Amino acid sequence: MDRLTSMAVFVKAVDLGSFAAAADALEMSGPMVGKHVRFLEQRLGARLLNRTTRRQSLTDAGQAYYERCRAVLSAAEAADAVVADELSEPRGRLRVTMPALLGRHCIAPLLMKLARKHSHLELDLSFGDPIADIVEGGYDLAIRTGDLDNQSGLITRRIARQRMVVCGARSYLRAHGKPKSIDDLAAHQAIIYRRSGRVRPWLFPRDGQPPREIMPAGRLRLDDLEAIADAAAQGMGLAWLPCWLVRERLNNGALVGLFGGQPEFLYDCHALWPRSPRMPLKVRAAVDALAAALPKLMP
Repeated sequence: MDRLTSMAVFVKAVDLGSFAAAADALEMSGPMVGKHVRFLEQRLGARLLNRTTRRQSLTDAGQAYYERCRAVLSAAEAADAVVADELSEPRGRLRVTMPALLGRHCIAPLLMKLARKHSHLELDLSFGDPIADIVEGGYDLAIRTGDLDNQSGLITRRIARQRMVVCGARSYLRAHGKPKSIDDLAAHQAIIYRRSGRVRPWLFPRDGQPPREIMPAGRLRLDDLEAIADAAAQGMGLAWLPCWLVRERLNNGALVGLFGGQPEFLYDCHALWPRSPRMPLKVRAAVDALAAALPKLMP
């Protein structure tokens, strides 16, 4: 067996916590993962993992070996990256995780365009809500909007800013009147975005102060922004949505934007990738392509 491959399998099994999870991530069978680990143990003459039917843990020798394996694999990846840079051609499989709706509407089309340009680049895209863990999931790149939580071990770059707009259908505004100020929202039906069991407030920027938070109230609670846009277009209430999602409806009159003189709240959109000695060319190409094109989709 190839020792470097076995080391990579061993590290993946430790990172993901099980042979089965490593097998799924590496697209091989569970028994083959075990075979790679046993190969290393036999070669070293030491047990690396203690395994039961419920859990696995590193031995003392396994912990020391795991840390060195990660360093060796990072160095190998850096060496590969040098050659790839010289070839000036992104190649290999690029695993990307992203919010489902933003991914389908904005991110995936741009990555598809990149893949058409570079024939040796493979895409493995995951559209996920809730958000997946980048390192544990084995992703090369993640796209996130809003505030970032734990960034340890990650590099981040802002690639766009997502504008939010309050909007409603003409039929709703004829029936209930058009709010003239943010204070008037309290008298209106809102279509509420509920995610992970929590209602998200509507945010409005204020000069030199934290944004003003308006907690929406209404009869409809949905966990999908596109469904909220559909409900708003049907006159069910007012909605606070990303401009890129409702641009076409605003242009054709299906929805009317409100508070035109009020600055819109901006959600930052970030690319995140695992920290390594050298940024892989495939990741750099994807981040650069998104940073160049995505702001044009979020004017």
